[in-house]
Amino acid sequence: MRLEEKLVQDFLKLTHEKQLEIIDFVEFLNRKNDQQIESLMDSIIHENKEALDELAK
Repeated sequence: MRLEEKLVQDFLKLTHEKQLEIIDFVEFLNRKNDQQIESLMDSIIHENKEALDELAK
C-alpha cells in the first residue's frame, strides 16, 4: 500500500472532529514551511545584496 493510500485510509477512520484537527495540523505545517522558505530567501537576498544590485544594472 502506498503512503498516500494508507494516510487516506487512516484519515477516513477518524471522527469528523479529528479529521478537522489533522487538516489544521497540516495547514500549520505548510505555513511553518512557507515561513522558513521566506526567511531563507530573505537571508539569501541580504547576503547577496551587492551582487544582486550589480546584476540589476
